[in-house]
Amino acid sequence: MARVAAIDCGTNSIRLLIADVTVHDDGRKDLRDIYRTMRIVRLGQGVDATGRLAPEAIERTREALVDYAAMAARKGVERVRMVATSATRDAENREDFFSMVRETLGVDAEVITGDEEARLSFVGAVGDLDPLDGPFVVTDVGGGSTEVVVGTWDGANADITAAHSADIGCVRLTERCLHDDPPTGEEVLEAEKVARQILDEAFARVDVSEAKTWVGVAGTVTTLSAIAQDLPEYDPQAIHLSHISQNRVEQIAERLLSSTHEERSKIGSMHPGRVDVIGGGALVVKVLAQEFSERSGISSMTASEHDILDGIALSIS
Repeated sequence: MARVAAIDCGTNSIRLLIADVTVHDDGRKDLRDIYRTMRIVRLGQGVDATGRLAPEAIERTREALVDYAAMAARKGVERVRMVATSATRDAENREDFFSMVRETLGVDAEVITGDEEARLSFVGAVGDLDPLDGPFVVTDVGGGSTEVVVGTWDGANADITAAHSADIGCVRLTERCLHDDPPTGEEVLEAEKVARQILDEAFARVDVSEAKTWVGVAGTVTTLSAIAQDLPEYDPQAIHLSHISQNRVEQIAERLLSSTHEERSKIGSMHPGRVDVIGGGALVVKVLAQEFSERSGISSMTASEHDILDGIALSIS
């Protein structure tokens, strides 16, 4: 058994999982959570427009990493892996970020490919599911990118048949299209057009026609699940493996896109750092729901609290 720390640094948030990983003789791995936490640092602030990471965004990330490093030390972590995704892949000044991580955490941040991001998300997402419910299509709607990956799961190993990382997410779509509060009808139409155009490339590369179960992961999806259940506050146990119908996704997206920032901030299960970008994220999920209905006959999404962070932890051992 090894105690590991997995850190996922995305466009909107940075998350930490400390877990014990047990490797069995047959190759199966068990993951036991010790500690999970998340900070909204908005590392991708303005990257889509400027091509650079904002100094204040790097500083917010550094402050979170200082606390993560201290927690890892207190919990007796043996190995650490930090993965950085969309925002750092796109930034001209990414070396400023890498040197900060090296100095703060003592390890290098890995900039993984979109395909690797998709693979790790898939492995993390399907671990608690019945293999007979596959093939699975897993979507990870992040701040700057959305991963679409199809594969099967036999209870021990994943067999991924296709994957694609699309350059669309809650932060990127909001910054590009959704400027007013609430967004105008024209802005929403343009945002949906942009999301469809970009996701069309994913569906051209990933055949989802044989998929039987859609699993959605990451903060946008889990927040939508909390809203769908009318949870008074965020409850991971109630959210994990919950189901949201296509119609409910569309209703929630319409509600969020027609609400003001103040109205969204009063939703009890909403993290304050997601208030200004949840409409864009909900629109991406709405487009995905409609596409899966048409292409696969799938009429609902399973929301999973386990995602790329779990995949990273499993990859360390």
